[in-house]
Formats: sequence, C-alpha cells, structure tokens
Amino acid sequence: MRHFLSTADWSKSDLQGLLDRAQAFKSGEVSRSLEGKSIALLFFNPSLRTRSSFDIGAHQLGGHAIVLDAKGATWPLEFSDGAIMDGTAEEHVREAARVLSSYVDLIAIRCFPDFKDWKSEREDPMITAFAEHATVPVINMETIVHPCQELALMLALQNHLGDVKGKDFLLTWVPHPKPLNTAVANSALLIASKFGMNVRMLVPDEIYRLDDRYMSAAQSFVEAEGASLTVTTDVEAAYSGVDAVYAKSWGAIPFYGQWEGEAEYRAKGADFMITPEKMALTNQAVVSHCLPMRRNVKIADAVVDSPAFLGIEEAGNRLHVQKAVMETLASQDGSQ
Repeated sequence: MRHFLSTADWSKSDLQGLLDRAQAFKSGEVSRSLEGKSIALLFFNPSLRTRSSFDIGAHQLGGHAIVLDAKGATWPLEFSDGAIMDGTAEEHVREAARVLSSYVDLIAIRCFPDFKDWKSEREDPMITAFAEHATVPVINMETIVHPCQELALMLALQNHLGDVKGKDFLLTWVPHPKPLNTAVANSALLIASKFGMNVRMLVPDEIYRLDDRYMSAAQSFVEAEGASLTVTTDVEAAYSGVDAVYAKSWGAIPFYGQWEGEAEYRAKGADFMITPEKMALTNQAVVSHCLPMRRNVKIADAVVDSPAFLGIEEAGNRLHVQKAVMETLASQDGSQ
C-alpha cells in the first residue's frame, strides 16, 4: 500500500503521471472514481486552501470528506511508542489510525512542527505514526514538507514554461516578521530539482540552508538530471537570467525553538522583498508564492499584480493535483 507523504518517495515518472491526470481534471475531465468512498481530513493546524480544495475535490470525485479539527474536536493524540499516557493525550495513534481506517478509504493529515526540537520534529512523528498504523493510504496535507503544494507549483510551471528540465529556478528567502515552517521551502527545492531544473537558493546568510535531508536529496536529483544546485547570498547573481522565481520565508534551523538569536541574521534579508527591479534581472521570469502572502513585505504589489505572478493559478491547481492523488491512492489494490 502506497502513501503520499513526500515527493522524495515518488519517482519523477510517477509524479508526472499525477500531473498529467491533474491537467486532465483542470481541462474539464469528470471522474466519479471516489464514488462510495470517503476520506478523513485531520487538521492539527488552520487551513483555507487545503481544507477547501480537499473537501471539494472529494465531492467532485463522488466521495465524502469528513473534516476533523484534531486540535479541538477530537481526542488529543499521542504518537510515541511506549509512551506513558498520563498527560493531556487521551488516545494513541495506534488506535485512532486503525479505527479511522475501518471507516474511511483515505486519511489526510495536516500537522505542523511544534518549533521546539528539530532533531525529533524532523522525523515528522505524527504523520509517520499514522502511516505506520493506518490500513488505508495516508496523504500529507503539510507537515515538514508540503507535497501537494509542490505538485500545484510544478503544474503551473509546466503550463507556462513547457518542459522545465534545464530551466533556471530561484528559490528566494523573503522577509517575514517571524520565523516560519520550512515545509514549502523544502518542497519547492525537492520538486524543482527532481524535474531537472537548475536550482538557485538565495538566502540572507548560510545559516538559512535547509535541513541536510532536503539539500542532499536535491543534490542527488539535479545530478541525476544533469542540472545544478547552488546556494548564494548575492541577490543580483541569484536573479540574473532565471526563468522562475519562488518566494518563501523560513526560520533558520540552527535557531530552531530559540528564535531570539536569529534576529541579527534575519535583518540581513531586510531588502530581499521581490520587486520589479529584481524581476528585471530575470529572463522574463514567472513568479509565485504558496499563499497566504504578506504584500509589500514578501512581494511588492507591482509584481503580485503583474501577469508574471502565478500564485492564484498555483492555488487553484491544488484542487486538481489533490484529486489526482486521491484517485490514484484510492485505486490501489488493498485499499477499501
């Protein structure tokens, strides 16, 4: 039984199959492939696009989605093996995953890290526990990676750039008042490298390099595709001649859970907002962001409101790629 936890676990050809199916849905193809099936959507964190697109997508495929507020409307969950449950958790994932599996055909999880201890949180313990104990496929709706966002981004890039292999992709850190999850940055790095783009990462300081798990994976992907991966603090060099720009803010891993010390490094990126002047250095690049996005902090109005901005299209693509993921996983042998 296959889960959809990270695109790192899926081949490029399998991911392209999902994208091709998503494009068919985007072009108007109708499917009732979830007729008589259901999906449990567990949200440990707030959501606008993810909740809406999964719920509507399941309905359009003929299925039923049950949305569960896992931080308020369900029992607090424990995921650690061998835990002595004398704290706030009332139920273990071992039971919850198996019970839900007896009701539904798919389980989807949205669970951000706690920003306390990266060494343990980088193991993605909640969704990993669900994947281990569930007897139906599990889908990642964003944890420390955001694979559905990756597919939505790649679908938008392919629609505008055609074959992206060999194209230049800039993942740029942008300002934000507080440190954020690295999930979307990790995912943008993974998908661009897996599809053979020459990836540049622009950061205010080298401490903003992403976790080695993702840097190493991206390096292996670009090597397999004959592409390149570079990390730079040089704004002009980063933007020069690129075909696509992707904006994201994230916290520096060395200060994970102790963010006070990050302030001086964050200040180095004060002028990293994407502006028309920076975009003028590119090869008439498209630009995107996963949303939500702070205008005139991350990206200037003039860029967001220009034809180059793909953020709305990328968000719309979430519906189509997630339908492709749900249909593919639900059709596996051994699923209910």
